[in-house]
Amino acid sequence: MTAEATPPLVGKTEGPASAGPSARGPRASATAGYPRYVAGKLGGAAVSLLAVLVTSFFLFRLIPGDPVKFMTGGRQVSAEQLAAYRREFGLDLPIWEQFTDYCGKALTGDLGTSYQFRAPVLDKITEALPNTLLLTGTSFVLYTVLGIFLGTRAAWRNGGLGDRINTGLALTLYSIPSFWLGLLLIIVFAVGIGPIPGLFPTGGMESGDEQGFAYVLDVAHHLVLPVVTLVAVEYGQTLLVTRSALLDEMGSDYLTTARAKGLRDDLVRRRHALPNALLPTMTLIFINLGRTVAGVILVETVFSWPGLGGLFYQALSVPDLPLVQGLFFVFAAAVIVMNTLADLIYPLLDPRVGR
Repeated sequence: MTAEATPPLVGKTEGPASAGPSARGPRASATAGYPRYVAGKLGGAAVSLLAVLVTSFFLFRLIPGDPVKFMTGGRQVSAEQLAAYRREFGLDLPIWEQFTDYCGKALTGDLGTSYQFRAPVLDKITEALPNTLLLTGTSFVLYTVLGIFLGTRAAWRNGGLGDRINTGLALTLYSIPSFWLGLLLIIVFAVGIGPIPGLFPTGGMESGDEQGFAYVLDVAHHLVLPVVTLVAVEYGQTLLVTRSALLDEMGSDYLTTARAKGLRDDLVRRRHALPNALLPTMTLIFINLGRTVAGVILVETVFSWPGLGGLFYQALSVPDLPLVQGLFFVFAAAVIVMNTLADLIYPLLDPRVGR
């Protein structure tokens, strides 16, 4: 064969050919696309926050009631005094001007001034937020741990007596209205019924006459019934999601291989099946974490808990428009931020998501 007929060897004198895009591994491709994925999620979150800002302004103006008349305390006042109140809070301006003023201030962190408290809305939210986080944060930890534990046990013994009892109880409690369960617990364990004495306070956060460690115990005593209510109603969702995700993993080849290596069944479940099954549960956990800021309005109202939920209910009854708008925006923003954070963490746990 002649030299002219022999094709040249590409890259012979230049060493190994550099790897092109097709030679990259899946993790490298996922890493390269992650910034674009993050930008898309952050852009979507920003649009959602803007939509919440607009909705919070117009939605609550449909509530019947005149906040100016509430501020007069039911007293007979002249038309000039009512006009002065409206002018003080900007209610005499056209609706579009009120909207642009509200959006401009909200973007700088100014959520307005409460009609009934005559204080900045942000100050009232900051004041009530720790109480809500104490209640919902404690409940969140308990029902998340309980839901994951029972969901794992139910799925691993799918179809057994324990699975049927756990699933049936979770579905039953999850379908019960939280305010109804709270009222039932107050009747039975706070007021007392039959041979059961009243063991817990009917509401509030503290008795008001305790100090030091006695104060901590007093708050914990008041915390029991609302926490039990929230855990009973909320743990079922985590249980069902964890159970469903783990059942999808049960027939995977890697679990068969792990058992073939002689690993104990409990070790296979904890080290291999559960970490992969927790991916859908992770999204639910972050959403519930966002809801801890919002609190549970009905539960806080039933137990007279001085948190954001109770403050929201109180503001709705006026209606205190700046306070209602500010709380609604904070509630929605917390869920949006946590949901976005879950979306950003998800590809780090499973690189296939960000492709």
